[in-house]
Amino acid sequence: MAATGFAVEADHPCLPGHFPGRPVVPGVVVLDRVVAAIEAQHGPLGALRLPQVKFVQPLLPGQAAAIAFEPLPGQAPRWRFRVERDGTLLASGEIAAGQPARA
Repeated sequence: MAATGFAVEADHPCLPGHFPGRPVVPGVVVLDRVVAAIEAQHGPLGALRLPQVKFVQPLLPGQAAAIAFEPLPGQAPRWRFRVERDGTLLASGEIAAGQPARA
């Protein structure tokens, strides 16, 4: 299973208003980091489907998170992923790629 880490800093433009007084990293930003990690290893994915995604715990600004993903056998190009903070599951699911992006 491939793994990579990330943190979203407190001054990231996605945070104002999400939520005032207790900012939480939006799920779409977490998913963007998951896609970037997969693309770093496999190249541009093109159109995507997310047949299954579950958010279990919030990620707060500045917290380090780890992304782990693995290809699903016989279902390429499709990956199962997990996002964790200090061993605590934050999000999990599957990402399926459509046709590769054209340069």
